[in-house]
Amino acid sequence: MGSEEETQQGFSKMVNPGKATILALGKAFPHQLVMQEFLVDGYFKNTNCDDPDLRKKLTRLCKTTTVKTRYVVMSEEILKEYPELAIEGLPTVKQRLDICNDAVTEMAVEASRVCIEKWGRPISELTHLVYVSSSEVRLPGGDLYLAKGLGLSPEIQRVMLYFMGCSGGAAGLRVAKDIAENNPGSRILLATSETTIIGFKPPSADRPYDLVGAALFGDGAGAMIIGSDPDLSIETPLFELHTAIQNFLPDTEKTIDGKLTEEGISFKLSRELPQIIEDNVESFCEKLMGTVGLTDKDYNKMFWAVHPGGPAILNRIEKRLDLCPQKLTASRRALMDYGNASSNTIVYVLEYMIEESLKKEENQEESEWGLILAFGPGVTLEGIVARNLTV
Repeated sequence: MGSEEETQQGFSKMVNPGKATILALGKAFPHQLVMQEFLVDGYFKNTNCDDPDLRKKLTRLCKTTTVKTRYVVMSEEILKEYPELAIEGLPTVKQRLDICNDAVTEMAVEASRVCIEKWGRPISELTHLVYVSSSEVRLPGGDLYLAKGLGLSPEIQRVMLYFMGCSGGAAGLRVAKDIAENNPGSRILLATSETTIIGFKPPSADRPYDLVGAALFGDGAGAMIIGSDPDLSIETPLFELHTAIQNFLPDTEKTIDGKLTEEGISFKLSRELPQIIEDNVESFCEKLMGTVGLTDKDYNKMFWAVHPGGPAILNRIEKRLDLCPQKLTASRRALMDYGNASSNTIVYVLEYMIEESLKKEENQEESEWGLILAFGPGVTLEGIVARNLTV
């Protein structure tokens, strides 16, 4: 089997029977590209705000987030049609959801189609759908609208994960892994889709976190195909998912606090979040690594696919674990190019991880084992110990 795999796929790694693997990745974005250097002027103009202190604060935040470009659904056309979105205190949840529900479905369909095309097998061979979003509210949910948009079989088995925030993509991967390993022959489409319109607000001194969100978050969608025992004549296994765990940290539920209100979703993010993650990330990683016999001495021999919640979180993890700077390159690139796109971002990180693996020169050390990590409301830590099959 090893020689067949090597011949057909150019890989040197054998896939372990029964273990879930990521077989394809895909992404999609709205058409509106925002350059970070022009964001402040556009945001203040669109919301008719002329507060010089808030402008200075947002200008400073735009530099510290390290984001260069982002894609957003919000546009001047939308604000012309719905001017109330830029006015403080108006009940606009219905208007927001009308926009968001359509937008996330459109992006999820596009990302899924890209992913399915890369996978190389007929869409009819998908058996399960896991759909993740924190940007829509409806019944039936976005999973059904995605299935309809793609033309999936009415017999597809659907799971929907709502309002898991930044940990949603990794949580979806954990759920898809369980489905794949407990249903031989199954092929799972995991789709994530997010837009910030659900929480778009005019700048206000009473809501300082809104400025962080304006400087950091982006929109988009991601998709993955997951299955075990890949058919190596057609499928290309990218990552093998060995062990997945989820932990929540007691008494931290107010650290990332979101509420659906008449004005959309309101978020509050505690300043302590980076410190809380720094204080808990090491023991969480060691728990994961212990399942395959790795220790803290192996940190710099592994790859690190970390959801880039923000530069402070990446910096704290790097410092706490004494990681070489290049270990978080894929995460920093994803943050720079797309901002924090919530549940989608782990897909973008994994794509960059593969790109970097394929660029490595022969004399560079390969990182076969690594961790996929994300952090979300709870505070919840999601982690998967994985093998990079493309190195």
